[in-house]
Amino acid sequence: MVPEHLLRSFTTLALSPDPDLAVAALMYARLAYPRLEAEPYLEQLDTLGREAARRVAAADPSQHDEVPARVDPLAYARIVALNDFLFKDQHFAGNDVHYEDPRNSFLNEVLDRRMGIPITLAIVYMEVARRAGLTVEGVNFPGHFLLRHRATPGSPYSRDLIIDAHHGGALLSEAMCRELLHKHAGDDVAWDSQLLNQATKPQILVRMLLNLKRAYVRMYSFPQARDVTELLLAVDPSALNELRDRGLLAYHLNDFQGALRDLQHYLQLAAKLGVANDEREEQEQIWEHVKSLRRRVASLN
Repeated sequence: MVPEHLLRSFTTLALSPDPDLAVAALMYARLAYPRLEAEPYLEQLDTLGREAARRVAAADPSQHDEVPARVDPLAYARIVALNDFLFKDQHFAGNDVHYEDPRNSFLNEVLDRRMGIPITLAIVYMEVARRAGLTVEGVNFPGHFLLRHRATPGSPYSRDLIIDAHHGGALLSEAMCRELLHKHAGDDVAWDSQLLNQATKPQILVRMLLNLKRAYVRMYSFPQARDVTELLLAVDPSALNELRDRGLLAYHLNDFQGALRDLQHYLQLAAKLGVANDEREEQEQIWEHVKSLRRRVASLN
């Protein structure tokens, strides 16, 4: 189970008005690394940020002939300088070979190994950019987390820079974003420019934790997956699917009382909210679990 002090500290940070993403990521990494000290990794980000600031300040727009239309040449040069520093000099890269490795979801491992998945590489990118004086925000794009450096309001350069940290800081056009959407969502999600809206910090934390939970479930590491679900519910207590999943994970772990409590609560809340037609079969399966659990729990009393 998640230590009470960790759950309390993470909840306080995650629900604060402006949570520090790096601190939060290093905090939940203590699920796997209980003795982890955050300070050396925050210092590493500071060191990367200082050097990135030097590179960004020296960026020269005149050295770039390939600036896309409507993009600020200085902003372009600065982002390219940051990309070169992080991906060429520091060798950060997307871990396509072992994408499902849980270590890709832990910021300490990403900084140690210089590899991760889109969202954890994006955290490194945002944290280093911030320390270098650049504002880069997260984009909760379906299937593949992205970044954006916004155009300056009121300037003649109206086009934002969309950045893919998983692929070496590649700068994506709208056509490339459409292609990426089709790759990850097929025809299930229609293109909408709002898919490129800024992700809030709680949304980023939830997505990081969901990636980690999925990795653990695929490995049948159910105790670890349940711990992550505890943190997800701490960030969003109304997350109905997480309540359901915590109950199902408890069931797999033979914690029948915990499973019964969560699954009954899930069904009660689902009934209040109403059930869509495509969810009725799942609700019926959960109800069968609950009936079985009631018999099991009664036999233990």
